[in-house]
Amino acid sequence: MKIWTDRELAALLDNKVFHLIGQTADELDMECYVVGGYVRDLFLERPSKDIDVVVVGSGIRLAEAIKQKLGRRAYLSVFRNFGTAQLKISGRQAGSMTDSQTDTSAQSTSTNFLEIEFVGARRESYSHDSRKPIVEDGTLEDDQNRRDFTINAMAICLNQHRFGELVDPFDGILDLEEGIIATPLDPEVTFSDDPLRMMRCIRFATQLNFQIEDATFEALECMADRIRIISGERIADELNKIMLSPHPSIGFEYLHRSGLLNIIMPELAALDIVETRNGRAHKNNFYHTLEVLENVIKMSEGKDQPSLWLRWAALLHDIGKTKTKRWDPAIGWTFHNHNYIGAKMVPDLFRRLKLPLDAKMKYVQKLVDLHMRPIVIAEEQVTDSAVRRLMSDAGDDIDDLMALCEADITSKNQVRKARFLENFRLVREKLADLKERDYKRLLQPVIDGNEIMDMFNLKPSREVGVLKQTLKDAVLDNRVANEREPLMQLLLSKAAEMGILQK
Repeated sequence: MKIWTDRELAALLDNKVFHLIGQTADELDMECYVVGGYVRDLFLERPSKDIDVVVVGSGIRLAEAIKQKLGRRAYLSVFRNFGTAQLKISGRQAGSMTDSQTDTSAQSTSTNFLEIEFVGARRESYSHDSRKPIVEDGTLEDDQNRRDFTINAMAICLNQHRFGELVDPFDGILDLEEGIIATPLDPEVTFSDDPLRMMRCIRFATQLNFQIEDATFEALECMADRIRIISGERIADELNKIMLSPHPSIGFEYLHRSGLLNIIMPELAALDIVETRNGRAHKNNFYHTLEVLENVIKMSEGKDQPSLWLRWAALLHDIGKTKTKRWDPAIGWTFHNHNYIGAKMVPDLFRRLKLPLDAKMKYVQKLVDLHMRPIVIAEEQVTDSAVRRLMSDAGDDIDDLMALCEADITSKNQVRKARFLENFRLVREKLADLKERDYKRLLQPVIDGNEIMDMFNLKPSREVGVLKQTLKDAVLDNRVANEREPLMQLLLSKAAEMGILQK
């Protein structure tokens, strides 16, 4: 990481938007600073979409004055209840920028606007049962004191006589250089005031691959129970950011060690146990899960990264194991039907965390439910019939299911692992062959449930389901061609066997 001098920082900020802000602040006799994530990312030489300007005075007044100068070239939104304002400035009006700043403007909105948030410097105080602060006007020092972490508390002056001057009272630049997440003030007070900062602490450590400073981590452990006052939506937002980081297992290990995971996702924390009977132990399914999550990402190196929801499926694929664990003296530890039980747990977990209950949840639930199927096929003879059934049940998610199942092979026995991977190769070859031969077209019998009900004068019932499944099994097993005449003969035979024809 490069440590920029004030002169170099001034050069990095040398575009007409920042100069316009500083000049306008001078005219209004106000101090103003660019702060927070933008400054942090400037030193890390990575793009940032957050440009926050703190004004010692009224941030709204400064934003309104800049809008008046830019006229129709800028769009102003004012949020008086929060004392903030947002300016959207056309990328063409933003002037020449450095590479990272150009990335910022491009990322800010789909229409290539540069977004800048203005807020007055303030100090905050909190009550014990709420993360909503009592806010008062304050100095720059007050504003930096209330920041969550030292690396987010740095400010760069935009006033013309001090343009580019770094104000860093908590040595955030040193913490950036050493890769440390620490709070500006007492971490217990910081986390008690706003418990969401505990999630943000772990999220930043995960995204940046930084270490959490010892006293800060001890405060995480001490204050973990305070997370209960945070809404599920806020927690889910931070969890998703952890999930989309390069190595999300870092974050989940921090969450677990701090005690936060046991409050947020006790189903996952419960997997961290190893029991031994008669000298036979099962693996630690928590750390196995983290390995599977990392494997899903590793397998995609050089390709499109796995979606957020495939990562969630990897994280939750074994959550049913705690409920299904049994000791069988003949064979040892078993987890029969853990995939089915785990799939049933997914909706409640998504509901509690305020994650979407739409097709994304159903996708995760389906992959959790089916994740053992390819492994079973790989253990046995890889038949066309078994692969057709898998394709039918997985549908368009078959490739993601195969990726999850291959990532699930974490055996330390290299001979066993090699055998599994070879069998998986055969399953993938069979899948490709069946796709090429357009077997998808044959997966649903030409006689559907509506026709069955009309034919036998039935209402939706178990009997209709049995008849439909009979036809589907026959097609999937390749015992009957997916053609009307042979399927009709089978249907009539099964109906007679069930006594439906006599009704």
